[in-house]
Amino acid sequence: MARFLALWRQNLTAPWPVDPTEAYKMNEKIFVGVEDLMKKGEIEEFGFFPDGLSGYVISTGTAADVHRRVTSFQPYFIPEVNEIIPYEQGKATILAIQKARIEQR
Repeated sequence: MARFLALWRQNLTAPWPVDPTEAYKMNEKIFVGVEDLMKKGEIEEFGFFPDGLSGYVISTGTAADVHRRVTSFQPYFIPEVNEIIPYEQGKATILAIQKARIEQR
């Protein structure tokens, strides 16, 4: 199963409620959605950055799973999704490519 790192930032052009009560309700709904994904094991970790407008998510699944998750929070958040290649796998790939280049000389 693949792991993904998604960096998210709040979309300030989205139709955010300006009424404090409505804004509170909307944030509650967003947190319920995040917590539901965490309970299901689809999100391993969720965090905020100090700027108050962005953060990160570490999740597992397929690219289609991640697409479904990030799309469900649009247009309020803009994601940058990256698949995580484990260290040993990345190391083996890089060394294999370099070795093949040496052998082609």
